[in-house]
Amino acid sequence: MKRELRLTVNGDEYHVLVEPRRTLLEVIREDIGLTGTKNGCGAGECGACTVLLDNEAVNSCLVLAHEADGQEVVTIEGLARGGALHPVQEAFVEQGAIQCGFCTPGMVLSTVALLDRNPDPTREEILHGLKGNLCRCTGYVKIIDAVEAAKCLLREGESQ
Repeated sequence: MKRELRLTVNGDEYHVLVEPRRTLLEVIREDIGLTGTKNGCGAGECGACTVLLDNEAVNSCLVLAHEADGQEVVTIEGLARGGALHPVQEAFVEQGAIQCGFCTPGMVLSTVALLDRNPDPTREEILHGLKGNLCRCTGYVKIIDAVEAAKCLLREGESQ
């Protein structure tokens, strides 16, 4: 039996009728139509489906949609503002941390959550913060470099 679900996704409010067994990932992609959040493993192992749920990085394939009722969700589509990339997105582009791009939305959102919690992580803390996100195209060096560049960009933005 479908129940109403209220979500704020990227600042927009949605009311969706949802079966209790559907995941947040399914609702974001199929009902709301935001396809930047990727369906990778479906088991919480790859991080491709990472979104921010009330500012915490979560695997949306593991969250039942109704568990997110009344909460705020940010997807990769919600990071850029006024046509300008978020500093984390900018750093990923500048550092060449994007190869095929499939893991990138999850990596970026996990990085945003990490840098919100810890604005100046060490390389080891970055590795720990991204441990739930897999990339099959890189050796992670450019991704870690991008996180380090992003923390500098965010610091510069705060000082302006």
